[in-house]
Amino acid sequence: MIPNILITGATGLLGTTLVPHLKKYGYSVVTHARTSGADLLVDLTNRDSTFEMLTHVQPNIIINLVGLTNVEVCQQQPNAAYLANTWTVENLAHWIMKTGAACHLVQISTDHVYDGIGLHTEDQVTLTNNYAFSKYAGELAALLVPSTILRTNFVGRSKTQNRESLTDWVYTSLTSGKHVQVFKDVFFSPLSMTTLAEMIQLVIERTPVGIFNLGSHNGMTKAEFAFAFAKCLGMRSDTMTPIQSSQATFLKAYRPKNMRMACSKFEKIIGVRLPLLKDEIERVAREYHDEVT
Repeated sequence: MIPNILITGATGLLGTTLVPHLKKYGYSVVTHARTSGADLLVDLTNRDSTFEMLTHVQPNIIINLVGLTNVEVCQQQPNAAYLANTWTVENLAHWIMKTGAACHLVQISTDHVYDGIGLHTEDQVTLTNNYAFSKYAGELAALLVPSTILRTNFVGRSKTQNRESLTDWVYTSLTSGKHVQVFKDVFFSPLSMTTLAEMIQLVIERTPVGIFNLGSHNGMTKAEFAFAFAKCLGMRSDTMTPIQSSQATFLKAYRPKNMRMACSKFEKIIGVRLPLLKDEIERVAREYHDEVT
């Protein structure tokens, strides 16, 4: 039986890659957003409206992409972070609990819940800002029901107007000749949005329960990432200056310095081998090249 999938926050960065990917493979997808561009327009912080929507759709799978990801805003407005990143998940989970629906929740979380030395396993949580705290609280809400929580970070070409990814920012800076600073002390291990969509499809098929890291192998600093991306694009990189994150006066909220993840738990239960980050950089660079040509 083809599952009835509801994707909340479907018009954001990841949703605009995930929705067409799933539809391409014949999945029945209903899209949600708060303001425009989706099948259903509902404020998920309103419990009554959320319950009404879910009762109408009767999803077998909910993929929750809703979230406030601006770290500075989360730090300055903790209640906004709570509403977007925690309360919305509570509303989704409580509908499943209250109605007894045969529904599996896929919650997209973040690698910001990690910091410190080494590759982080799922039990090595370190919360250093309001964004991480609110996303972790959202994970706890999701765990109240059958759910898959994916801690991840992603890059790739944005298909959403006014929403820029890390690679969009690097690409725009390189093409315009703008001088920018890139962090040489912040490590991460992201996936391309295309690969992440493929992995979410496997999650839909297997519905594993629990918390899983989902990233690439052989992570690197954001500076190393930016220079490798420029090289794959065949573009000059002398407009980028590596700096310590502490030198960035435009940052007010603390950012983790090492978000690299150990992903063997996901690989084992899903039966895949996740890609090297250098291969993901090449994949993303091809997206930009294909768009231009």
